[in-house]
Amino acid sequence: MSTVVVSDFTWEGLDIERAILEPLGCEIVEAQCTTVAETIDACRDADQIISQYSPLTAEVVGQLVNAKVIVRYGVGYDNVDVEAAAAKGIPVCNVPDYCIEEVADTTLGLILSSIRQFGVNHRYVQQGHWGLGVPLDRMFALHTMAVGVVGFGRIGQAVAARLRAFNCRILVFDPVVDDADIKAAGYEPVSLEGIWANSDLVTLHCPANKHTNNLVAAEAIDQMKEGVILVNCARGTVVNTSDLTAALESGKVGFAALDVVAPEPLPVDHPLRTMENVLINSHLAVATVDCVERLRRYVAETVACSVRGEPVPNIVNGVAQAGEG
Repeated sequence: MSTVVVSDFTWEGLDIERAILEPLGCEIVEAQCTTVAETIDACRDADQIISQYSPLTAEVVGQLVNAKVIVRYGVGYDNVDVEAAAAKGIPVCNVPDYCIEEVADTTLGLILSSIRQFGVNHRYVQQGHWGLGVPLDRMFALHTMAVGVVGFGRIGQAVAARLRAFNCRILVFDPVVDDADIKAAGYEPVSLEGIWANSDLVTLHCPANKHTNNLVAAEAIDQMKEGVILVNCARGTVVNTSDLTAALESGKVGFAALDVVAPEPLPVDHPLRTMENVLINSHLAVATVDCVERLRRYVAETVACSVRGEPVPNIVNGVAQAGEG
């Protein structure tokens, strides 16, 4: 019998996971770990581990006795120390393509809300007024704007495709995508510095890793246009929250629309929660019934491969499996 520990999850129950894994003889152990100590206690003897946000740090991984795979509920895997897992021969898997359309839709919604000021104008009407709730120079039209897309993976490409319909100038930066491929898709390849200097609006779609941590901080913000709009549907750690807050207060960043922040949740007294030039979601870009069900099913099926002794898909830490060169 395999012991599958689900270290944390944000939906009611694990019926989908149980339906796939219990017929294989798996024991499903539910946990809601938020600390390293809790995660060690829950996962130490697990054969397979499923995690959403719980901290699978090097300390946790070092305590794992039987783990054959770690599978993350999501595209990103920044809560898992993938190098520590690789050192122990434990593959770490993600789900790279379950939420492309949902996140791209959310990004487009945040972009339109940012330039048309839906939130502020709605509150203005709620307060009993009628008319424009912001100065006219805070209202924009996409066809007059240059939009910088940072990250041209599946989601970045889906966002760019949506933006094409609005006739804006679309600038793209991705260090692992050839300029020729970006041009072939119909967009302008530029350097990261070119994104900062030339974009009226910047939308982030890069992974969270050591190269992108604090990618948008004071130095980058200083290179941006005065009043630039920032949209983040990537990961909160890509943006330095303190530097962004200061830039919003000074007006250097005119507006920020954020589906993700660092830390999550934001402290209840954090100024970003109440600033007029900020729109925040609580990490909701994937929030549809179909999307979450797809995610859970794919994760459970990945674990099922491990239980059956089959190769697992979407290994992100380079651990070779039996039969691979």
